[in-house]
Amino acid sequence: MGFPEHRLRRLRGSAPLRRLVRQTRLSVDQLIAPLFVRPGHGIRQEIGAMPGQFQLSCDTLVDEVKSIRDLGIPAVILFGIPPEKDARGSGAYHPNGIVQQALAALREQVDGIELIADLCLCEYTSHGHCGVVTGCDERSFHVENDPTLEILAEAAASLARAGASVIAPSGMMDGAVREIRTALDEAGHERVPILAYAAKYASGFYGPFREAAESPPQFGDRATYQMDPANAREALVEMELDLEEGADVLMVKPALAYLDVLRAARERFDVPLAAYNVSGEYSMVKAAARNGWIDEQRVALEILTSIARAGADMILTYWAKDAARWLRG
Repeated sequence: MGFPEHRLRRLRGSAPLRRLVRQTRLSVDQLIAPLFVRPGHGIRQEIGAMPGQFQLSCDTLVDEVKSIRDLGIPAVILFGIPPEKDARGSGAYHPNGIVQQALAALREQVDGIELIADLCLCEYTSHGHCGVVTGCDERSFHVENDPTLEILAEAAASLARAGASVIAPSGMMDGAVREIRTALDEAGHERVPILAYAAKYASGFYGPFREAAESPPQFGDRATYQMDPANAREALVEMELDLEEGADVLMVKPALAYLDVLRAARERFDVPLAAYNVSGEYSMVKAAARNGWIDEQRVALEILTSIARAGADMILTYWAKDAARWLRG
């Protein structure tokens, strides 16, 4: 007679059997590939802190997105590196801004993939903060919420006109989703959904991204508008507010250190959830793998599976292309 405690081990006896009883199934359909676009031609410049990731010009971006689409990945998210920056981040809403150019090129030359536009001002401002700033040093500066909303609304409409199929506000400004939804609707883009960075933490895991997007703050930090890493209940409040304001998808960022927040959101909200497997999470694994300390493929897939297991329907990850190949076997 088999004892009950043996039942679990009986179901682990072979790889095919483990696949049959597997609870969480990671799929290419869940992946979103982040991409960085900059001015120029023929540029494919590897990012030092993020091996295997590149700054791309519009022409090489088109080729990259085609290769991503051909792997079955359903979406990319675009981050812009403008030729010039100013205090208001005007490149974010300029009709010929770098992401607007990229969207136009992709709409003309690539089909069968969703084009998500990240919407934040930090890449476009000379001070590196995510909104309009008063004060000019670490002790006196303040990011002004309502003036920033006006810029975000204008930028959202500009990105939708250029061809963005989804707008993803990431600046953590209060009321941003409401203002963006209104701006999109008034501009005739009622069908463009909003993927809200609803719970974006003031995390130390963003360091490599700031090199990639050339967007480090010139003074101070972002702790006054991004969330305190110690808080989980607050994230649910932020998510509730974004839903009320018109968000269609909610995101937790970063993913790996905030799986508890993602799980709480999954239990609370019956809407699509995204999680961002951020640059620091990616770069740590890359560094350890290059030293021979871990198996990159095994660890990366374990991380992505954990994010899906916690409740994410969509995963933004720099491993998107590699994961697509690995999952195909």
